[in-house]
Formats: sequence, C-alpha cells, structure tokens
Amino acid sequence: MLNWIVIGIGDISTRRVIPAIQAAPRSRLYGLVTSDATKAAPFNAKVWTTLGEALGDPEVQAVYVATPVFLHAPQTIQSLRAGKHVLCEKPMAMNEAEARLMVQTAEETGRTFGVAYYRRAYPKVKRAKQLLEAGAIGKPMLAELTCHEWRDEKGSHRSWLIDPAKAGGGPLYDIASHRIDVANCLFGQPNRAAGFLSNAVHRYAVEDNATVMIDYAGGVRAIVDVRWHSKAKRDQCRILGTEGEMELSPLNGPELIYPGGRESLPVHANVHAPMIENFVDAVLDEAPLLASGADAFWTDWITERAR
Repeated sequence: MLNWIVIGIGDISTRRVIPAIQAAPRSRLYGLVTSDATKAAPFNAKVWTTLGEALGDPEVQAVYVATPVFLHAPQTIQSLRAGKHVLCEKPMAMNEAEARLMVQTAEETGRTFGVAYYRRAYPKVKRAKQLLEAGAIGKPMLAELTCHEWRDEKGSHRSWLIDPAKAGGGPLYDIASHRIDVANCLFGQPNRAAGFLSNAVHRYAVEDNATVMIDYAGGVRAIVDVRWHSKAKRDQCRILGTEGEMELSPLNGPELIYPGGRESLPVHANVHAPMIENFVDAVLDEAPLLASGADAFWTDWITERAR
C-alpha cells in the first residue's frame, strides 16, 4: 500500500487525481496540502497548510504535485530530498534548467520521479507505437498534432494559466506539452526543435498560439500546433510514412486507423487512473514508468528551444 499526499486541491485534483488514488487497489489518500482547509473537508484525509509539515510525517510515502507550474520544481525537489516519491503534474517545470535539476535530484536521492503525461497510457498510443515499429506505414516521416480551442481572460477557473509568472507560457506549456510528449513517446529523443509564438487574437501576457517543429533520428519531423483563439475545436494526430498514413484523430478519442486496419481503443473513464497505477507499480515493484522525469525532461528541452 502506498500512502499519498496531494499538494493542491484544484480542478485536476478533485476530478481526476484524488479519485484515481482512491480507486487504485494499492493506493491510499493519506493527506492533503492546501492553504484553504475547507477544500479538504469532503475527503477523509489529514490536512496540512504547508508542505514542510506534511513531509515531516514518516507515514507519507508519495507526493502528487498538482499546483501551478512555478511551484513544480521547488515542491518536487523538496519532496524528493525528504525521501518521498513524486508524481508531478505537467509541464514538468518553468524551464530546462529547473527540469534538469529535478531529474538530478531524483537520481541523487534514489526516489521514483514521474510526470503526469497520461496520454502515454492511452491504448491507441501504445498500439500506434507497436504498429510504427512493425513498419505499418513504412518509414515515418511527418507527425502532425494540433489542439485548438477558445480561451479568453474571463470566467476561467484556472486563470493562472495566462499569468507567465505562474504558468511559464500559454498553450505551448499547457496543451502543446502533452502533444510534444506523445511525439517523444513515439519517436524517441529529439535532435533539434524550433518554434513560433504570437498573440493573434488575445492580448493577455502569454502567447495565444504556438507552432513547434521537432526533428528526430531517422528523418521524422513532428509539427505541433496549438491555439487558444479558435472556436472550431480540433484535437488531431496524424502520422505520414513512406508507405501510408496513420490517423489517431481525435487524439482523445478511441479510433486508430492505419493501412489495412481500423481499431477502437477507448481510454479509461479517468485518464489519470492508469498513470497512478503505473506509478504505484514502479514504486512497489520496480516496474518501468510510463513517463519518468528523465523522459519528460525532453519536453521541457523542446519547449526551451521553441519559445
């Protein structure tokens, strides 16, 4: 049994993280860290107002960092140095230097460190990787991933996302990070990256669109295009090869289409659940992590070169 604490009781925590921990057979929600103790009232768990107090409890074994991005590195490093295992929300950090220090700290402390890139657990992403490795579309040459949505300054329950001091950036950090990680999962360590960011519609302090180009070994290139100024929602993922194409659109949907085949591979009702169970297996059984800190570092490496 793994005793968890969760730092931050926001939307992601209440809708996905806490239910996933409570549902996992070898997990227990042991405690919560929040500046507003009233938010913890619905949960049967200990409550602390500071992370330091929580880390002083010897029964705490694992920490889920669910705070805004600017807190990811300091809270992860503090938890690792206290001897706790850490699963951190994405994106991993505000910049490459912070991400590198997080990975180094995990190595130095010998603790398990993962990042919440849960799309790696999608059955169709796993299947796509198998098919690509088997040559289903020949040699992969181009991956196109887009996520377009509308987000303005009003009415958002996560208003910190448009504050560069808290979020690091706009859609590049928020929604591109997941797509970049999917590309890294499929094609490996990137060789080079570049990007273009601008404010085409919204004039808030972060960009409202970003286009990232990434080159991988073997000549494959990924283009990740994300926008917060489109009321025509898109969630596309398509991979072109020398002998065919593979369609995963919408990325969050079940369909996978490739030459000679079509499969329906739906995601778990709680997309965080497979990731939580994988993390528990990694801590208790030394199973490989779906998205280790060392894996996730490369998304921050790309982001640094794109912004």
